[in-house]
Amino acid sequence: MKVLTFKKNEGGFIHMLTRKLMAVSMAILLATVLGACGDGGNSNVPNKSNNTAPDASAADTQDTSPVTYTYYHFGSGKKDTLASETAIGKELQKQTGVDFKMEYLVGDSVTKAGVMIASGEYPDVISSSGEMAKLMDAEAYIPLDDLIEQYGPNIKRVYGPYFDKMRHTDGKIYTLPYTANQGEYVGDPNIGGGAFWIQRSVLKEFNYPKITTLDEYFDLIKQYKEKYPTVDGKETIGFVSLAGVPNNFFTLQNPAMHLAGYPNDGSVMVNMETHEARMVAGTEEQKRWIQKLNEVNSLGLFDPESFTMNKDQYLAKLTSGRVLGYFNYGWQIGDATKNLREAGIDEKRYAPLPIVFDKDIKDQYIDPPGFIANYAVGISIKAKEPERIIQYFDNLLKEENQILVQWGIKDQTYSVDENGRFHYANEEQRKYHDDVEMSRQFGFTYFVSEWPKYGGNSTLSSGNAYSPANQPEVARGTYTDGDKAFLDAYGIQTFSELFSKPEERPWFPAWSIAIEQGSPEQIIITKADDLQRKYLPNLILESPGNFEKLWNDYMGELNKLDKAKYEETITEAVKNRVAGKW
Repeated sequence: MKVLTFKKNEGGFIHMLTRKLMAVSMAILLATVLGACGDGGNSNVPNKSNNTAPDASAADTQDTSPVTYTYYHFGSGKKDTLASETAIGKELQKQTGVDFKMEYLVGDSVTKAGVMIASGEYPDVISSSGEMAKLMDAEAYIPLDDLIEQYGPNIKRVYGPYFDKMRHTDGKIYTLPYTANQGEYVGDPNIGGGAFWIQRSVLKEFNYPKITTLDEYFDLIKQYKEKYPTVDGKETIGFVSLAGVPNNFFTLQNPAMHLAGYPNDGSVMVNMETHEARMVAGTEEQKRWIQKLNEVNSLGLFDPESFTMNKDQYLAKLTSGRVLGYFNYGWQIGDATKNLREAGIDEKRYAPLPIVFDKDIKDQYIDPPGFIANYAVGISIKAKEPERIIQYFDNLLKEENQILVQWGIKDQTYSVDENGRFHYANEEQRKYHDDVEMSRQFGFTYFVSEWPKYGGNSTLSSGNAYSPANQPEVARGTYTDGDKAFLDAYGIQTFSELFSKPEERPWFPAWSIAIEQGSPEQIIITKADDLQRKYLPNLILESPGNFEKLWNDYMGELNKLDKAKYEETITEAVKNRVAGKW
């Protein structure tokens, strides 16, 4: 097998029988599930896409005897559990007989992948996160083509348009990605992607100024810290980074491209006109960003523990009320965001800002539509009864179950208005999604990502947003008085209105471009990442007078790499994608 690696940056019900002798019993069973998981009474709404369930085309019968499989997620931050210990997992088990023992990453993903591969002991199902290349190289996954053909009508419905983008170089499909958008594309009214975040008390203190540049951002933080040097007897922290967590180091690398007006394309910035790719490492944009942090550190505004904290310690700092600013992608800090909201002190919550280097730069923080094949789930070579696992996945992809895992149960975790629009009718429904413990117990925490699923920017056949976060009624209905005060101060209705709309990029994201394992290009980018991990923290913590010397040392090492070869390879792939060749 030819193996690919990727730039990391950085988830059934018995097939409806149509035979007449089963019609009555299956009608009762279908009515029961729709009553629990419902489509909001919108079954007569015209289909806007290919979201409707296909006719049963697999086997007429399916084994629903109880069985439990293992499911390992290379994502972190969640407690291990049985799927059936959640309301969603219990309902899916009722439909299929299948339960999963879900385990999550603790520690370093690279080490864990290495141990797993060296031992040859794999769980039944693996969600790869950023370790796809190693797992594929080790031939840890089985090909899914025959299983999909035999048992996967819903898999074909959801992923069919993307099959050519999912195939590996041997022509086979091994994994199911998380970005197969269905229906009309819908964006997030809030910000789940990258942003420079600032504590709202800072903005309120200075009468909600409009700040767009990096200098303005840090000047405001500096003024506030000077005025309020402590919080509850502890020193106020101007700016903090998650760069100390190995698989989150990209939060220190990526701001350079965002500040220069590019979206998250991973290790490169792609020119919109020529489609030429430039490696971010060693550019003037990276130097300008890191030198600013060096200056910020010299002023006592940067938290040096940024390079030693684990993620739990980082999130605890964000919820302490001491941190004034940070850069993150919204999905990295979900628990901290929820905890701050539950605390009810709006001024200690954070607002996302589209900060750039200079005022004439158009921000591009919001991702354009894209497809990512290398963050996906697959069935391992050690899997027991892979046909039952693929049937579970196929059942999961029925629209009523996709509503279940995102919205939940009608009239319990969401409601439907007279126009068929999904929303939260009361605080209790919202808490199922936002409260950390309620979300875990119901199962949203576990099932909302890292499973075969519609892409997050999908719409359902009813026209509702697939993701509650993308439903305007949900966004408006869950804004607190503090949210509304912030939005009113800036004359906007949703937080995303602060940001520019994304420009179309047919190649996006470039970080998903496949690079052959062991190739010169893969070695180049790996060494470039290693050099950044070695030098960037030191460049930030060094005294300003020594910055230029250390930067020159960094560039001396970086220039030993054949960056041009890597850039040429990515440029060629980008141009191919623009031409429709994936």
